Parts: sequence; structure tokens; C-alpha cells
Amino acid sequence: MATTVPEISTFVVGVTGGIGSGKTTVSSVFADRYAVPVIDADLVAREVVEPGQPGLAELVESFGTGVLDQDGKLDRRQLKGIVFSDPDKRKRLEAILHPKIRQLTAIHLAHINAPYCLLCIPLLAEGGRHELIRRVLVVDCPELVQLRRVTSRDQLSEQQVRAIMATQASREERLAIADDVVVNDGDSDSLNAAVEKLHALYSTLAAESGASTNGP
Repeated sequence: MATTVPEISTFVVGVTGGIGSGKTTVSSVFADRYAVPVIDADLVAREVVEPGQPGLAELVESFGTGVLDQDGKLDRRQLKGIVFSDPDKRKRLEAILHPKIRQLTAIHLAHINAPYCLLCIPLLAEGGRHELIRRVLVVDCPELVQLRRVTSRDQLSEQQVRAIMATQASREERLAIADDVVVNDGDSDSLNAAVEKLHALYSTLAAESGASTNGP
């Protein structure tokens, strides 16, 4: 049975970028300076596997009770260990979760009463463009800046961070899907100026786009 997509009246800008690029920083500038609503796809993904949610029940049915911790919550480390090296199990996991994440994301978007909003999807370049996204903003920075930020923030070695980066889309692949790019290399004045211009652009595009993103 097809899932009904709720009516969405906000213009959706997808935000993506590699680890350590500063997606959260950029999104916070939009939110703090211009009161732009922000939805984080990672947080939505956590919602769909909360205790009592069908997503968690389906994971247990498919992968066993070993994916639960002692409190009955999802043990992400255990689940990752099960699916990490098994492409078939990873596809099964995606088939369970992705439709639920997209549906809940659409529900959250339908409740937004603002001209436009940001939908942060870290792996947008890897997973394909979300059907509700009208424009893609890539947060970009030099790889050496990524390394410095993540090694400091997460207390990881450079080798560990490079291994994570190797699993993500390349900088060139992310830039290839961008409608807009913000360079977040630590210059706050330049970042604020870039966000100011994009806010004006997105406000204009939202006004020109009409009321619903569910049309053709």
C-alpha cells in the first residue's frame, strides 16, 4: 500500500556536507539569525526506532532481540555489527527504515509554518536526492579543515577520520549535486555574509514557488 505524503507548504532546502564540514554551524546561523526551521534527518532516524515504534519492532523481528540493550532500546553498535559486512542485511535494514524515515520527515515538514526550512541530510549525495527537496545547499571546506575539526571534536586519530571520510561521497561528488555552496573554513564574517545572501535567495524562491511542494 502506498504511503500518503502529507501536504507540505514550506520550500525545502536540503543541507549536506562531509563529516566536520560544519553543517550544524551553518544551520544554526540560519536558525539563530533568521528563525529558519531546521529538521535533522539523523534525529528523525532515531525517532522511528524509539521503543514502541513499529520500526524497532520490525528490526527485532528481522535481526533478533540481540539488537536491543538491557532497557529495550536499540543497541546501534550491535545492529551496525550485524549489517556492516553483509550487503543483504544492510539492504534489509534500509528497506525497513528508509520509508519510515521519509514518511516521518514529511510529517515534520507538513507542520512547518515558514516560507522555507532546512532539511539536514549528511549522506544526501550518497543516498540520492530526497523527493521533497527543492534545492541543495552543500557546506564545503578543505579536507585538512575537516580532519582538524573531527580529530579535535571526536578525539579520533587522523587515520580513523580518513577512514570515515573514505566511506562518504567525495568532495567533488557533493559539489556536483549542489545548487548552492557555503564555504565554512572558519571565517565567521564570510559565513554570515553567505548565509545572509542565501536567506534572501531562499525567501524569494519560496515566494515564487507557490504554496505546496506536492505538485509537479
